[in-house]
Amino acid sequence: MAVKLHHVPPRLACGAFILNTGVTKRSLDAEGATGLRDQAANAFPFLKKVDPVRFGKALSAFEIALGTALLAPMVPTWAAAAVLSGFSAALMRVYLKTPGMTRDDGIRPAPAGMGIARDVFMLGSGLGLVVEELAAKRD
Repeated sequence: MAVKLHHVPPRLACGAFILNTGVTKRSLDAEGATGLRDQAANAFPFLKKVDPVRFGKALSAFEIALGTALLAPMVPTWAAAAVLSGFSAALMRVYLKTPGMTRDDGIRPAPAGMGIARDVFMLGSGLGLVVEELAAKRD
């Protein structure tokens, strides 16, 4: 199962970015892990009950696995893209639910939200790959 040549740019860009963020999170201290967990809990309140250090380690491991899957040509595009889309959608929910991330309209990024608003590009990349894979299966 070969990766199509035009799948390489979004898989490479998203995979390298996510892998790097996952590796970076491996060295999170308790304060950093608490901040990440609390930000995620804005969108997913059940996370407030999760130990912050455990949350940070789990998020790091997930990002490393997802980044690696996107970079590995033996992982089918539909599978890597589906997980990328779900992860990016969750990040977009965090962005939309965290106070101060958006302007008064609730969508456009405020200065504090610019860093996470960029995840909309990963969502677009993932959904584009998923749609193409689904369309190809219909043919």
